[in-house]
Amino acid sequence: MGPCHRWIVRSLSVVALSVIALPASAQLGGVGLPSMPGVGGGLPGGVGGGSPMGGLPDLPRTPMAPRAPSVPALPSTVRGLIGQTEVLAGEALTALRGQQVQALIRDHADLIDVDDQGQAVVRGEVLILSPSPQSLAIARKAGFRVGSETRLEGLELSTVTLGLPPGVSVREGVRRLKALDPEGQYDFNHIYLGAGAAPAVARGPAARGGGAGVRIGLVDGGVAAHPSLGPVEQRGFAPGGLKVSAHGTAVASLMVGRGRGFRGAAPGARLLVADVYGGSPTGGSAAIIAQALAWMARSKVAVINVSLVGPPNRTLEAAVAALVARGHLVVAAVGNDGPAAPPLYPAAYPGVVSVTGVDARRRVLPEAGRGGHVDFAAPGADMAAASSQGGYVALRGTSFAAPLVAGRLALELASPDRAAAANAMADLARQATDLGSRGPDPTYGRGLVAFDLRTSPTAVGAGRALLAGE
Repeated sequence: MGPCHRWIVRSLSVVALSVIALPASAQLGGVGLPSMPGVGGGLPGGVGGGSPMGGLPDLPRTPMAPRAPSVPALPSTVRGLIGQTEVLAGEALTALRGQQVQALIRDHADLIDVDDQGQAVVRGEVLILSPSPQSLAIARKAGFRVGSETRLEGLELSTVTLGLPPGVSVREGVRRLKALDPEGQYDFNHIYLGAGAAPAVARGPAARGGGAGVRIGLVDGGVAAHPSLGPVEQRGFAPGGLKVSAHGTAVASLMVGRGRGFRGAAPGARLLVADVYGGSPTGGSAAIIAQALAWMARSKVAVINVSLVGPPNRTLEAAVAALVARGHLVVAAVGNDGPAAPPLYPAAYPGVVSVTGVDARRRVLPEAGRGGHVDFAAPGADMAAASSQGGYVALRGTSFAAPLVAGRLALELASPDRAAAANAMADLARQATDLGSRGPDPTYGRGLVAFDLRTSPTAVGAGRALLAGE
């Protein structure tokens, strides 16, 4: 993308962010000006969907709370202006995610390649899931170098990395192995990106909260010390060791934070954080995420928020299915590639609690994913969270909606249990406010929850958000 195009995208983003930064009560011509959409995580089959590897039992579409009162209509000129701005902002944010992928591939071509669909993968290696001795023998005979086995204890799975024969690309390597061994579970080692914007710093008041006896898991980047957060148990899984991230810190506060004028969904809960990015360009790979999920399984963490989006992958699918079969709830965001885009993973896998985002006027973010896998909507814009440098920041995106749902579910599910997980989902559905088409729909799922947890940026002195890649 040339300098002119980058300037246009950035300018559109600034327009969107300047609208986001306005309080919900801001007036334009005497009419409340709604704020803008966000950046955030998603595919078919939300909780209750069947899975060949096991999942939660099908859940009835429970009748939801009364529909939200309608919002007074805006004058047509205002509606037109807002609508045009939202479309431009949504296109700009989607373009920025594409830029992020391309920049990763361009800047680290020695470590990162692409699959047949142009998705980022670890260069020079193929991932095989729980291989049989026969599969490993076939790979060796075909010239692949068999690496060490990584056992995913707690999930009863394992992975082996295969090095490529000389002169063979990773795309050709996967095709060759699948042809030679159709029963083997070969795939790329896909790289998953954070499902949201990296927020900017703005100082604000805060106060430390106390523990609440609840445990909850987060798969993201590392979490910084912050006045709204109590002690956090963290472990780094990527090369380069644990590294604090703005996104991980913001999501953590939405899950368990508590400060003056701010609270998360499960304030004071004990948070276990798996940093899958670290300081490595290949952080966020399917193999690393699977190791993080296995740690959550061994730690008996009932509810796990996964703040990542990307393509389908055999290893990731198997790890998620193993968790769901054991009674864990995995929560993920639908992503921000737009309503017409293919669903994103892991949110789209059967059994995953898939979350979309809404703004201060309870409208779905225009760039949020859509589909039958959507389970719930929660606040994802016009909101603040903790900054990795202290204070609070304004942010937006479906990945900031997911932790609110995860926190609410964690209050209902103390330990992994399939029946209890199904009950927790049913209870949350009964609390949901129906939006959009009557009943469950592909835009809002079963309805809006946790709207009371949206903290206005002005309430805590938060500044504008930074877009991913800035």
